[in-house]
Order: sequence, then structure tokens, then C-alpha cells
Amino acid sequence: MLGSMKLDETDIRILSALQREGRITKLKLAEMVNLSATPCWERLRRLEKKGIIAGYHASLDLTQLARFTLVLTEITLHRHQQADFKHFEQTMQETEEVLECYATGGGIDYLLKVIARDIDHYQRLIDRLLTLDIGIDRYFTYIVTKPIKESRELPLTALMSGSLKSEEKLS
Repeated sequence: MLGSMKLDETDIRILSALQREGRITKLKLAEMVNLSATPCWERLRRLEKKGIIAGYHASLDLTQLARFTLVLTEITLHRHQQADFKHFEQTMQETEEVLECYATGGGIDYLLKVIARDIDHYQRLIDRLLTLDIGIDRYFTYIVTKPIKESRELPLTALMSGSLKSEEKLS
């Protein structure tokens, strides 16, 4: 719940360090945030207990494992009733090639980030989704030719303080 836990600068430093280096030792984390081990550990446990730290994950370099195609897809539905949105969203939850799905305001209903072995695999996925009759009216496909910026690290300092570092650089 937003606002249920007040975070201070030390909490933000802990969270930022964990985003960059999830396998950091507790001792090294304490050193990085300028705390002794016990208070750092207590803060970490509190952040986990409150659900602010949702989990720890390995970041995989897929280019080392397999060839793939990344696709962004805009989706517009035929109808805009709650049941239509629910049915579409449930199908997206169950489709493993859909890495991310966002409901949007404006000219389209959803934006998808899809991963496939190749274009043929992607097209077969779209054909399958169209056959499922989940309400797709139109879709537009954008093949990612190269990633320019990819980050899972949240800009905590900028979000929590109200000033964006990128704004400061541009001024």
C-alpha cells in the first residue's frame, strides 16, 4: 500500500544497491550504505516483510543462450466491456511469449512486449491469438532491431525525491 511505510535515504540506498547487485553479501551491503551489519540487516528484513523487496532474481543474457526476436505489438479490441478486457488480460497472463502487457489510454488498448524464436514463431503466435477469439480487432507489429536502453533498475532517488537526474543534466 502506497505510503504505508516511510523510507529514508538509507532505505533508498539499500534498495538501489540491491537492484544493481542482488547477490551482494549482507556485510558488503552494510558497507555500501554506511551502516553496521545489524541495523542494515534489520532494515533489509523490514523492507522484505513489508513487500517492498518482492524477490531476488537472476538476470539472464538471452543472447548467450539462443537466437530470438523481440517484438512490440499494439492491440486494439473489438469491444470495450469489462468482460472483454478481463478475457484478453487473462490470455496474456497465460501466454509465455508475452513478456509484458500494458493496458493503455489513447488510441490503442494494449502494448505488448513479445519474445519469439523468429518472425515465423511470432506470426504463428498472433495467428493462434486471433483464433482464440479474445477480442482482437487490430494489431500492429514493430520488430525491435536493436535495444538502445534496457533497465530493470528503478530510479529510486529521482522518484522518491521528486527531482529527476535527467532534468538536471538537460538544464
